[in-house]
Amino acid sequence: MSTLPAADLGPYPMPRVARLSPPYAAGFAAILAILGVCSIWSTAAALWTLWSMDALKSIGMMVPLVSLVLILRVWRSQNWQMEGSWWGLVVLTVTIAAVHIRDQAVLILVVSPKWAVYFPPHSLVAFAYGAGVVLLFGGPRLFRAALFPIVLLWFVNPIPHFFNVLVDLPLQRVSAHVARAFAIALGQPLSPDQMRLMFTPTFGMFIAPGCNGIRGAVTMGFIALIAGYVYRFRWYAHAAVVAGAVLLGYLFNFVRLCTLVLYYIVALHFHWLRSRAEMGDYIIGACLFLVATLLLFYVVRRLGESPRQTKPVLSSSPFSSTSRWSYKLRFAAMFLIATFGCYGFARAVVIAEATGEFAQIRADQRAPGKFPPRMGAYTLVRTWNENLNTGTLLFHWAEYAPVNGGAHINLGISPVLGTHDTLICHSARGDDPIWQNELTTSTAGQPNVSFNGAMFNNSTSLSLEATTVCSGSSCGEYATDRSHFGFVYSKPNSQSLLTQDPQRPIPIMLRTELGDDSLPADYARQQMSASLSTFLASVDLNELTRPYRHR
Repeated sequence: MSTLPAADLGPYPMPRVARLSPPYAAGFAAILAILGVCSIWSTAAALWTLWSMDALKSIGMMVPLVSLVLILRVWRSQNWQMEGSWWGLVVLTVTIAAVHIRDQAVLILVVSPKWAVYFPPHSLVAFAYGAGVVLLFGGPRLFRAALFPIVLLWFVNPIPHFFNVLVDLPLQRVSAHVARAFAIALGQPLSPDQMRLMFTPTFGMFIAPGCNGIRGAVTMGFIALIAGYVYRFRWYAHAAVVAGAVLLGYLFNFVRLCTLVLYYIVALHFHWLRSRAEMGDYIIGACLFLVATLLLFYVVRRLGESPRQTKPVLSSSPFSSTSRWSYKLRFAAMFLIATFGCYGFARAVVIAEATGEFAQIRADQRAPGKFPPRMGAYTLVRTWNENLNTGTLLFHWAEYAPVNGGAHINLGISPVLGTHDTLICHSARGDDPIWQNELTTSTAGQPNVSFNGAMFNNSTSLSLEATTVCSGSSCGEYATDRSHFGFVYSKPNSQSLLTQDPQRPIPIMLRTELGDDSLPADYARQQMSASLSTFLASVDLNELTRPYRHR
């Protein structure tokens, strides 16, 4: 009997054509994951709008790229092992379904008048998508090892709205106080406006929210967070470096403001510097940020050289990849997700281009809304648009007046917003409702439509505002009775959920007011509610929203 040579012992070798080499397989998985973003395109588009329009949140656009690089870095340390789990496909399916439902309905968790969370939030969608892809291809072992870059995806929206209200604005006042105190200490007389430092009647600086240092502090914090992970700091050293980086960002912002005060004082004597004050601010800020970054990396490198502050690198035990059919099926599943997602997105773009919808949307940014000249006993008085400073349209507005006299009704239609919680907008201006609850009334096209109502007193008049959402031919927005915590939601249209050409939900807002703020609140609310009900009895919300549903 002959014996097999030692080289022949072990598992039967797999043919070369049966599977991709691990690095190529991982690269193919990464490409499919990137293409699969089309399946959550509404979230990706919303995040891009957020990053490009809000300078404070623009750092978020770097988060997906950094997270991808760090995940691939961990995967390479595991020799690109394909130990995927089908639980990843479950997570992806649930995430995609939740995004599709959110596109057709509204669910808002209202923690307080200044803090509301849309479900599912974009941060949760990004985190769940990343977690699902990692589980599908890399499995639980890669998921545990790459937990930090996966959780990092949560910060695609680095500054939530409530943080702007509760932290951003107070820091603006602190920054203005520091700059003013420094200028006064130098003997420079200033105007009494706390936010404006006027060195002459026509030459001065305004301490805007962007001057409070929060952008630099957040950027420095993210740099320290990622650097501490790469250098494998222990948790206490990691936390100390991140906290120190944030404080360093704020400190250098105060230095920037004081340096800018010096620039303005010098510019009082050199007139050609006055027209270059904005560029001077950019140059001063960039130089100080560079110095702060170099200082931060110096600290990080020194800590990285100290073995007491770094965790030991654990050697990974060899794991064999799963069978070739298993990972090929997972590739096929991800390929289908990417294909259907990209097909739906491409189809929407082609249809929009073919019908001229994109050009129409751009034209509608300034064009008036489409409102009938008369609805029942109410006639159209005027129309206008509510636009952001960037030109983006928020609401088409129309004012209607009753023929026989009485309270006027303002009717707003938004072709771009998914919903509108009136409490959030008023809280940003410091207005708190004196009443809030659900209103139910009938319209010309649908009985018993639910509205989210709120009543306000601005010291000169009483106003009642009611909002609802129309999805397809049905309208309704429901709100739990709340003083702080509660929900605002709408019900999705079943036909829209099952089609590749969904009809987007269209927010409707109505407003009426009484000029006498001394009236009892209950009596005033009943009068204004009756005015809204009378007006809505002759309004077909289905017909009003029809031109905007597919945009």
